[in-house]
Amino acid sequence: MAIPDKWIEILKKLSDEQWDMFDIVHTLTNRRWQENTIVYAESHDQAMVGDKTIAFWLMDKEMYSNMSTSQFPTLVIERGIALHKMIRLLTYSLGGEGYLSFMGNEFGHPEWIDFPREGNGFSYHHARRRWDLAHNEDLRYKFLFRFDARMHKVASESPFCYPQAHQYVVTQSNDDMVIAYEKGRRLLFVFNFHTSNSYTGYRFGTWWGGKYKIVLDSDASEFDGQGRVHHDVVHQTHEEWFNKRPYWLELYVPARTCQVYHCFEPDQKTIDRDGINLEAERREREAGDADLEEITRKFEKAGRS
Repeated sequence: MAIPDKWIEILKKLSDEQWDMFDIVHTLTNRRWQENTIVYAESHDQAMVGDKTIAFWLMDKEMYSNMSTSQFPTLVIERGIALHKMIRLLTYSLGGEGYLSFMGNEFGHPEWIDFPREGNGFSYHHARRRWDLAHNEDLRYKFLFRFDARMHKVASESPFCYPQAHQYVVTQSNDDMVIAYEKGRRLLFVFNFHTSNSYTGYRFGTWWGGKYKIVLDSDASEFDGQGRVHHDVVHQTHEEWFNKRPYWLELYVPARTCQVYHCFEPDQKTIDRDGINLEAERREREAGDADLEEITRKFEKAGRS
């Protein structure tokens, strides 16, 4: 419970400018060596009556009136959606070897759960999850739902959440409010929690040399972002030590966003050093895509019923 409690503590007690990147990283990575851990950003404790979910702490009553896609998002909604995506991806990718989400929190369910009891007149009104909100094209919940689905797709195609996955934090900066780390199969995760500063040509060290492309971007328009990062750009590493890594690359990192970059074409030194088999990876990815498509079909069918 340390991780969900930490997020609630941050949202309740600190302004955005007071967030401590080192404290967040320490909380997410503070677990016993090689002991597999299931991680979650929030659980039933936050969803039950008496507390608030992360989405509700971020957006509160505006979730009832300002989630329509027919209007420009308010500052509260824009901030809330941006941080909701960042918190979930950071927790998913850095906090453990498996990921858990409590039902409805994937898309920021606006209400709590309260089972029939004497105190509420044995009402069933809040003993439910409003899955229709996630499938309503006129509401912004769909963007959070899409982002959640894309996180799982990335985890399927380029695994990062599994026992003994490679993990190394390359950047932590409270001045810039930036966190970056390597994880899993040649993925570089980049987070910029700064409220207003976007960085051009921000340099990150990396273990893997070669070509990188973006595979997940919280700022993409399909996730209700501003679309400030170009997805067709291929980033080439430079072979030079930086931040204790043998390669580096420079990236554009907009404020309050996160991106995941994949080294899809490693250089020969990286292939030889790590024993990479690209053909085997391709076969695994195709098999994983087929499994994920089947799960998605079943999930969407359940949502419509």
